[in-house]
Amino acid sequence: MSAALRLGTRRSALALAQSRLVADAVTAATGRAVELVEVTTAGDLSEQPLTQIGGTGVFVSALREAVLAGAVDLAVHSLKDLPVGPAEGLRLAAVPERADPRDLLVSRDGLRLADLPVGARVGTGSPRRAGQLRAARPDLAVVDVRGNVDTRIGQVRAGRLDAVVLAVAGLSRLGRLDEATEVLDADVMLPAPGQGALAVECRSDTDLNGLLAVLEHPPTRTAVTAERALLGALQAGCSAPVGALAELVPAAGEELGSGHLTGLRLRVAVGEPSGQVLRRSISGSVSDPDGLGRGLAERVLAETSDPAWGVSVQ
Repeated sequence: MSAALRLGTRRSALALAQSRLVADAVTAATGRAVELVEVTTAGDLSEQPLTQIGGTGVFVSALREAVLAGAVDLAVHSLKDLPVGPAEGLRLAAVPERADPRDLLVSRDGLRLADLPVGARVGTGSPRRAGQLRAARPDLAVVDVRGNVDTRIGQVRAGRLDAVVLAVAGLSRLGRLDEATEVLDADVMLPAPGQGALAVECRSDTDLNGLLAVLEHPPTRTAVTAERALLGALQAGCSAPVGALAELVPAAGEELGSGHLTGLRLRVAVGEPSGQVLRRSISGSVSDPDGLGRGLAERVLAETSDPAWGVSVQ
């Protein structure tokens, strides 16, 4: 009997829930037992805003070090936290099927975003969400918050905040989706690149790459490749005010229900703290998601280089 695979995971309730999903899928597909190994990351040890403690990578570095050192065999990350550049000695072995990538609102008294009173205090630790909130409702007071799901929702329940913005996927994986007041349309709140997707990473020199390939979901890989190419070309990280979402769509001559879509639509929203948001989109073929992402980034960089714009995505 093969030894149990050791899966490195952050200690938060959400990270553990996500890692158990992957562990169960590996066992179901291969018969290999998987045990979770909890790892504390720099992002878990600080209450400071992500922009002050390093932004991209603060949730993944310790996990990657554990994989490279052989302390664990694989690691699971929220893909939106994963730096876009290559990691020496590591391989993104699988991107499982994505959950709902959108954001949601948890508010007092069941109020939707449009119904919150003037001056309502809305919490988020994300510059991306803050910028788009201010664009949608300039009259709101956007408050910087950190902490896990319990901490953030707890501030609403205690009356310190009127609402918080969270990821649909996170609340869903915790079995708490019934606490959501409203799922925010992507036209209002474009999600973070890679949001809702998971990344399964292992050493590049291990024979686990073939085994973990059973978790791969090609449409999700295609979509997040376009989003991450855009992010990389903008030289922006997970804490930058950039939202992006790629979706498979019918190409010219295809029917929506054909079951084999070859078109890809990529949307981006780049915001600044004052509430100015640039929204653009591009469409192309699923055969070149990387090129699609880089192409849209070129358009964004050309427009945001204007001094009148007032924000740098880099």
